[in-house]
Amino acid sequence: MTRENELLHQIKRGDTSCWEELVSLYYEDILRYCIYHSPDLESAEDAVQETFLKVIRHFPKYQDRGKFRGFLYKVAANTCTDQWRRKRDVQLPEDMEFMETGYASSEAQVNFQYMVRGLPEELREIVYLKFAQELTFREIAMVVGLPVRTVQSRLRRALKLIRSEIEGEV
Repeated sequence: MTRENELLHQIKRGDTSCWEELVSLYYEDILRYCIYHSPDLESAEDAVQETFLKVIRHFPKYQDRGKFRGFLYKVAANTCTDQWRRKRDVQLPEDMEFMETGYASSEAQVNFQYMVRGLPEELREIVYLKFAQELTFREIAMVVGLPVRTVQSRLRRALKLIRSEIEGEV
């Protein structure tokens, strides 16, 4: 049994002291995800807080099927979408820099960010979840609400577009 599963079972049994450890397991990953979808670090931090508050609030209804990580990303995605709708007039600047420690620490990560930014939205989210967040195809399918095969084909299409862009620059 993984540590995540142990914590989920303890929380289900009423041990709320385990929430802090469970949140700390995923906090950095969810923050990186929210930074990608937010106009600034403050908004991303707000989205992370709101995500975990929603998960805690609705946890009694959560059915544990070994997909907590995917569930958490789905809540984060919905939270960021809701936040974006509330602040529709805010635009992401093209030269946006993230100040979170380690986010853009290497040139490869920065290049990845720029290449992905040029993809259509339906492909961008899948590439980001797969490579930046390291989610499985099943978890990605859960987050974006598509069948696993569709996620796989869209990822292939996105990688072809990125490859053709790279070959075009050479």
